[in-house]
Amino acid sequence: MTTDLLPALTAHVTAAAHASPRTCPCTTATLAVREDATVVRHAGTVAKAHAPDADPTELTLRLTVATRLPGILLPPFTPTPTELHGRLVTHWPYGTPVDPDDPDAAPWEAAATLLARLHRAPAPTAVPPMRGPAKAAHAIALLRTTAPRHPATAPVLHAWAALPPWARGEAPMPDTTTLCHGDLHLGQLIRHPAHTGPWLLIDVDDLGTGVPAWDLARPAAWYACGLLAPDEWHRFLTAYRVAGGPAVPSDGDPWTVLDVPARALTAQTAARAVTKAVAAGRPLDEVERSLVEACARMGSVSPASPTG
Repeated sequence: MTTDLLPALTAHVTAAAHASPRTCPCTTATLAVREDATVVRHAGTVAKAHAPDADPTELTLRLTVATRLPGILLPPFTPTPTELHGRLVTHWPYGTPVDPDDPDAAPWEAAATLLARLHRAPAPTAVPPMRGPAKAAHAIALLRTTAPRHPATAPVLHAWAALPPWARGEAPMPDTTTLCHGDLHLGQLIRHPAHTGPWLLIDVDDLGTGVPAWDLARPAAWYACGLLAPDEWHRFLTAYRVAGGPAVPSDGDPWTVLDVPARALTAQTAARAVTKAVAAGRPLDEVERSLVEACARMGSVSPASPTG
């Protein structure tokens, strides 16, 4: 991120929110500052600066999908991004996010129902492939370059190597028609209108066509690693099935299709954890060790992949 992007984005969102920003008494809040995204809110408007390598044509197609599926995805104010300091910027209405300090109120059923509706919806316009496997591959590549001799790196890479090529982003996905979110977690839901509105999915940067089980893979992986309570996982899975989600069988064992994506998300999350720990010069914490240990267990059992 360029050093002047954040103040420029702050001024930009203020101007977008009000016709007369100089007289506006509202405060501006920075919601996220990462290499792949900077997000700033002013009043009821949120501006997001996307990753430096974001493709304008692909992003516009993804924004168009959000505009045309308003009951599932939060629609942007306009499906056309603008440019600011060499970054593509989009504008969104503000909504209330999931409260990370209240895990008992986590909207697992809402998340699952929205995913099922997204997976059943015909793509309203042509979109690129879902970016989930490509993002996982990027995390693994970063692990190789930043922590090649860390003791946790070998089990993560071993688990990754056992996956089929499509899950490593090295071959086309076996499903090329189902609309997927591509990066589902609870941080990708907001209530709009704020506080009282229904839950909606946000963040279309990875949206596209692909294997819908990938969207269930992060909670599945957390459950398999012991990081998500069985009750929460079953609430999520049951709600998805009740809503007619096509990613898993309507009853019976869901792991015949979840196994490969869940392994891929476990390896991706573990790779990011090790990379961050090395960058910070600290040991792995308990959760991070759990992810690496899961990768070690995965390396001893071949993945089940009827579509792999």
